[in-house]
Amino acid sequence: MAQLIKLQDYVSRYAQDIYLYPSRYVRLKKKQWEGIKDKWENGPVQNIENFIDPQQEEQPNNILHKIRSIVRHPETANEESAHENLEDQENLMDAGSLNSITNIKTIEELKQHFLDGLLPFQLKWASSTLTERSFIAKEFNNDPTLKFLLQRFPDTFLILYKPIFLLKKAPVEAELIIITPAAAMCISFIEAEEDAAYVGSKERFWIKKTRNKEKKILNPLIALNRTEKIVKTLFDMYGVDLPVQKLLISRNGFFDYPLQTYGVQFIEKRNFEEWFISLRGMKSPLKHMQLKAAQVLLQYCQTTSVRRLEWENNPKTEG
Repeated sequence: MAQLIKLQDYVSRYAQDIYLYPSRYVRLKKKQWEGIKDKWENGPVQNIENFIDPQQEEQPNNILHKIRSIVRHPETANEESAHENLEDQENLMDAGSLNSITNIKTIEELKQHFLDGLLPFQLKWASSTLTERSFIAKEFNNDPTLKFLLQRFPDTFLILYKPIFLLKKAPVEAELIIITPAAAMCISFIEAEEDAAYVGSKERFWIKKTRNKEKKILNPLIALNRTEKIVKTLFDMYGVDLPVQKLLISRNGFFDYPLQTYGVQFIEKRNFEEWFISLRGMKSPLKHMQLKAAQVLLQYCQTTSVRRLEWENNPKTEG
């Protein structure tokens, strides 16, 4: 399951420490999967919330109280360790929101059930930290493209979904960016009716053709080129040595682009599966340059968030 490191302009834990959270995510995911798989295979069948280690079943508020004590008395404990304990416990509880696995018959069904349960876990990490949170638009809870990307790609793929960059004090909306161990991919999905054909040109508008009609649509390469320029500029500024690719994807349609492509890959219904399988088969671990690339992009992303109420109501803990 790929990692959602940035969602629009929401606060992200990955932006706090990109070198920590990807490996923590993989560790938590593995632990939770082993727990649910063991219970499914060996029984008795229980809800996933029962997988939490009883020795760790400390309520978040109690742990938060410890954190506040540490802030007040830093000499008495390790604040970083306590933060980590709180976040680990919180996310184990998020996974516990999965429903009963009683009626699951096959391992494939169990895997899908598990992945569906991890979506709220992913969205929470992409919209909250220990002290701040952002309010997620409802559309993202059931966004089919986001779900597809997160559930079908490897853990080592880092996703910025519709990020908003803050450049020269001005917000700039970008297209999807996926940072793999081998490249940074700037991607636009263009999907409407089944078997639609998109006739491209250098003009501001393209033509979408279906069986019964033609319709003008905004040239998708405009936003894609803008996103590529942002990524390349930031990579050059900070010495990030990672290839930047541009891809225009239609899983259910076709492209008719008579001009030279100039660095754009057109992935359509006829070749999508081949492209997709090649990426899913990537076995490379997370790379240092990949994490550096993510860090550079994240530091230029806009963030809109509010203070968590439990911290806002206790200003004495700030000092």
